[in-house]
Amino acid sequence: QVKLVESGGGSVQSGGSLRLSCTASGYTLSTYCMGWFRQAPGKEREGVAIIDNDGQTTYADSVKGRFTVSSDNAKGTVYLQMDNLKAEDTAMYYCLAVITGPCPSNKWRDYEYNYWGQGTQVTVSS
Repeated sequence: QVKLVESGGGSVQSGGSLRLSCTASGYTLSTYCMGWFRQAPGKEREGVAIIDNDGQTTYADSVKGRFTVSSDNAKGTVYLQMDNLKAEDTAMYYCLAVITGPCPSNKWRDYEYNYWGQGTQVTVSS
């Protein structure tokens, strides 16, 4: 059974950094598309960063230049390095995955992803 587990969330002051991890179990990362999405209270869920097995990355405009997504296939883990955090980055961050093929044609459609993690909270204070 495929399972995604996120970690690395926490509280940080504005301008600080955090690194989130998403570890997949029950599946060896080979062909995949993995994404980080987030949802703040009272707001819709939004995509943040996507990476596929070819290492191609896509970022939301709001995080370009501040967030970096990467993967370590040997460890079955995808990371989200978040620098220069802002108060508006405060949200629950979720790891999503497609493991049966490439990324969806629209990578920001969260319902196209087969597997979800439980989420990790990121809180940025100004």
